[in-house]
Amino acid sequence: MTENQYYLTTPARTGKMMAIMLGICIVGGVIFFSLWDYWISEPAPVVAMMAGGDDHAAPVAQTGKTITQDLSFLESADFRSLTFNALIGEPGANPTIEMNVGDKVIFNVVNDGKSFHAFGVTKDAEGFGGIIPGSEVASASNPLKAGESGTSEFVAGEEGTYYYICTVPGHREQGMVGEIIVGPAQGGSSGVAAAPTGVSHDFTLDFVESDDFRTLAFNALPGEDGNNPEIRVNSGDEVTITSSNNGKSFHAFGVVANPEDFNNVIWGSEIAAASNPLKPGESGSTTFTAGAPGSYYYICTVPGHALQGMVGNFIVE
Repeated sequence: MTENQYYLTTPARTGKMMAIMLGICIVGGVIFFSLWDYWISEPAPVVAMMAGGDDHAAPVAQTGKTITQDLSFLESADFRSLTFNALIGEPGANPTIEMNVGDKVIFNVVNDGKSFHAFGVTKDAEGFGGIIPGSEVASASNPLKAGESGTSEFVAGEEGTYYYICTVPGHREQGMVGEIIVGPAQGGSSGVAAAPTGVSHDFTLDFVESDDFRTLAFNALPGEDGNNPEIRVNSGDEVTITSSNNGKSFHAFGVVANPEDFNNVIWGSEIAAASNPLKPGESGSTTFTAGAPGSYYYICTVPGHALQGMVGNFIVE
């Protein structure tokens, strides 16, 4: 006669197994519901592949003008209304940005909400696709968490209306969208750099300091002949700048559109840099083509030195 064997377990073991399974379910539920907005915002792979668009930031001669725009992601208490900078109906919500072809806008964005968000600029009037390369901050698949921030840039290659949006699917429709109005290029007849003229200029701009180091200048101290000479050239002219550090501190050179924005050197006009400056006695030179007509500045790009006097006018006609 064959004997059948039966394997039994105890109530204690069964209870322990049930407790483990219940614990796994609870932990999984907590993770899912705490990140619910992330899970529902992830676009399907085929959607992401189809979300591309035309590149409306095609290469264009930059004017040297820079606009800085701070944007914060905000949410209403019930999470039904999403906006930038202020809630709907409040002053400053989704500010409109006005610029011209060739201008640059720098976006500083921060997630001041509780959900996940991402940023980008698009020409598309609807949806979350067609994001222009370089304008992104994070992405729908790797968004900014609460308190995180980022920076991006956008240079418009053509006129028209663009939109800055939250690129998490659905958030634009809930209100996270603002307009960028791009007008025609400004300055001269075309607003862009002229073709090379064949004309060359050579300028010497040396760094000098007062004995107490409170006053900094180019070539000569204030009140002396040759202090911070004005440079005037035509768009398309070739310009060569030679600089020697005749002081005891560190210095660097660049042409900028805004003397307070020492990080935005234009046209490849750098000599050294704040992070790798000219030491006392060192010198350097740079050659570049003058860009769009307008009023610019040459400065020492070491932070604070332009404010102490190392700044002069650079006029492009």
